[in-house]
Amino acid sequence: MSQLPEMVQALLDSKAYPDAPQRVEMVQTQMSFVFLTDDYVYKVKKPVNLGYLDYTTLEKRRFYCHQEVELNRRLCADVYLSVVPIVKHKDSILVEGRGKAVEYAVKMRRLPQEAMMDVLLANNQVSPQMVTSVAHKLVEFHQRAETNANISAFGDLDTIIQNTDENFAQTEKYFGNTISQEKYHHIKNYTEVFIKKNTPLFHKRVVEGRIRDCHGDLHAAHICFTNSICIYDCIEFNDRFRYCDVASEVAFLAMDLDHHGRADLSHSFVNAYVDMSQDKELSELLNFYKCYRAYVRGKVESFKLDDPYISQEEKARVLAIAKRYFELAESYI
Repeated sequence: MSQLPEMVQALLDSKAYPDAPQRVEMVQTQMSFVFLTDDYVYKVKKPVNLGYLDYTTLEKRRFYCHQEVELNRRLCADVYLSVVPIVKHKDSILVEGRGKAVEYAVKMRRLPQEAMMDVLLANNQVSPQMVTSVAHKLVEFHQRAETNANISAFGDLDTIIQNTDENFAQTEKYFGNTISQEKYHHIKNYTEVFIKKNTPLFHKRVVEGRIRDCHGDLHAAHICFTNSICIYDCIEFNDRFRYCDVASEVAFLAMDLDHHGRADLSHSFVNAYVDMSQDKELSELLNFYKCYRAYVRGKVESFKLDDPYISQEEKARVLAIAKRYFELAESYI
C-alpha cells in the first residue's frame, strides 16, 4: 500500500476538526477518503480521473461536493449538512478553518453503522415489511423525480449499449483474475441478444416516462434504517449513470438482496414496488438489469485492485467479492 498523502494523514488527527472528536476513523472507496468522527462524516474526493468521473482539479472536486449534497438531500435530507473547506494554516491542516481552501469535503451527520441494511442482512435482521417500506419510499421518489426530454434520452438504445459496452471493455484487463473469458463472453452475448430482441420495449419505456433522475447506486450498503429510511450516497459524478429506467434502479437493490442470499426479500421488494407503482412491464426487464447491475458491481470491485492506497489484505477480500458478483451476473441468464 502506498503511503497516504500528507493531507489525508493530517485528517486522521482529531486536532484537525472543529469539535476535536475523541477519535477519527478512515475508510476508502475507489474515489474518496471518508473520515468518521464521533458525530460527523467528512468525505474527501480523490484527485483521480477514472474515465467515467474526473476529480482531477480542486474546482471539479468542489463542484461535485455541492452536487453530492444537493442530490442526496432528495432521499436523506437531514444527513447531508454542507460542503466545508479544508485549509492549510501555518503548518496545520484544518477542517472548516479560515484561509484559502486546499481541499473540500462533504460534511454529513454520522449514521449508526448497526442500522445499515447490509449489516442488518448479515445479522438476519431484515424483514419483508422493511423491504416493502423501502419499495414504498422508492416509488414515491421515482414518481416525483425529474424527467424531461434530455433525461429520457438516456433510456435510448444508444446509451444502454454505451453503458453495457463500456462495462465489457473495462473488464477485459481482469480476465483470469476476477472474471474468466468464458463467463465474460457468455454475459456479453446474452446482453447483446436481449437488447436486440427487446428494442420495442426499451423504446416504450422512454415514451412512457420511465426514465428518471434516479439514485443510481441503490445497494444495501446505502440504506439506513433510522427513525426514517435514509437512502444515501447517490451518484453525483456522471448523469449517465443516474438517469436511468426505474426498472434498472429496482433491479440493483433486488440483485444485491440476492447477493446477500435473500432471494425471498428480493421478491418481496420487487413485488411491493410493482404493486404500488403499477409498473407491470418492470418484470420483463428485471433479469436483464439484474445481470447488468451485478456486472457493474463486479467491475467496480475489480477496479479497487488497481488502487495504490488499498492494502493487499483488503485486495484479497475485494477479489473474492468481485468474483461473486460476476458469478451472480451470469446466474440471471
